[in-house]
This record gives sequence, C-alpha cells and structure tokens, in this order.
Amino acid sequence: MTTRGGPPPPPLSAQPPPNGYHHRQYYPTTPARSSSSASFKGCCCCLFLLFSFLALLLLAIVLVIILAVKPKKPQFDLQQVGVQYMGITPTTDPTNAVTTTAASLSLTIRLLFTAVNPNKVGIEYGESRFTVMYRGIPLGKASVPGFYQDSHSEKKIAATISVDRVNLLQADAADLIRDASLNDRVDLRVLGDVGAKIRVMNFDSPRVQVSVDCAIVISPRKQSLTDKQCGFDGLSV
Repeated sequence: MTTRGGPPPPPLSAQPPPNGYHHRQYYPTTPARSSSSASFKGCCCCLFLLFSFLALLLLAIVLVIILAVKPKKPQFDLQQVGVQYMGITPTTDPTNAVTTTAASLSLTIRLLFTAVNPNKVGIEYGESRFTVMYRGIPLGKASVPGFYQDSHSEKKIAATISVDRVNLLQADAADLIRDASLNDRVDLRVLGDVGAKIRVMNFDSPRVQVSVDCAIVISPRKQSLTDKQCGFDGLSV
C-alpha cells in the first residue's frame, strides 16, 4: 500500500519499537532437567520394586523350608551331677569358740548334660556358661565350647565346676555348717544360658536361647547327689 506524495511506509518488522518498550527474544527450551529427574525417580521406583520382590521371595522360601522341616524344640537336660570333692572349713572367733563367723567352701562337681535333636536338620550350639550358687552367692563357673549336632542325634556334654575355698559370711556360713553337719544336705543352684541356631542348607536361623535352672542337693558325707530338679525355659524355634 502506498501513500500519496511520499515513500511507502516500512514493514512492521522494520519499524522501531515505541519508547519504553524492549523487544524480548524467545529461545526454545529443552526439557533436559525434567527428563533426568523423571529418569531418576523411575530408577528408584524400579529398585524399590526389585528389593520388595526379592524380600518377598526370600520370605516365601523361608516359609516353605519351615513348613517342610517342621522344626521341633531340642531337648537339653542335666542328666547327671557327680560330686568329686566337697569340703567345708569353719572359721571361729578366738574370743568365742562357739560362734561361727565364717566358713570356707571347696567344691568340685561334674555336670553331664544330654542334648537331643529331634529335627531333620542340624543345630549349631554356641558357647554355654554355667554358674553354681549357694543362697544367691555365686561360687564358681564353668563353660562349654560350642558344638554342632546332627539331625536325629543325641550328644552328651560334660562341664566341671571347681570352687576353691570360697569364703562365706557369718549368716551364710552358719546355715552352711548347720545344713552340712545336721541335715547332711547342701542346696545349690546351677544356672546357665544355652544359645542355639537351626542350620538349613548352610543357613542359620536367628539365635534362640534357653535358660537352664537346676536345683541340686548334695550330701557332704556321701559326697554324692541326692536330689535334682531342673527347669528349662525360653527356647523356641
């Protein structure tokens, strides 16, 4: 389009912008950042699903093994107690020869435990520790090294507790002297913890523990065991 008496107007693109107006040039943007973020989230989601699947698969395998094996509670019993030596030495006050102020106890006993495994798989026992006590006073300890027991088997484990001249206070010493001389009996307790794991295809189950608590009565004159009562608690497989 032309105007009369003058040159034609310049095209709109060539016209200068009005005062106060700055032309903004637009450049195309790339979705690189958003794409990498979406890729990272997708990767995390895939890893989470993979780990969840593996955990469920492992749990299913364990359940199948448990149902196939049907684990039973192993039997751990104090079968025999042998008194090898027991000696009591009273100590009296020089000013009062009648009153017993203390006593020294020496004791050597042999404990024979029997472990029976009725399961189709083996059992791994850890190190076991036992303590002999008199009226709540610990006298001596014994330890049994860990061992492996095959399926459907019976195993005997021996432990020896030695007490070498343990001094007892006045009240306990008087009770010990009275029980030994008048009643010919000394009541002791054997306490201990036994840890075990069931082994299936070279895999061990979580550790379970059984508490051993045996009350035994020893005759000082006969140097022998006269009574035994044991309780075993806390074992579950």
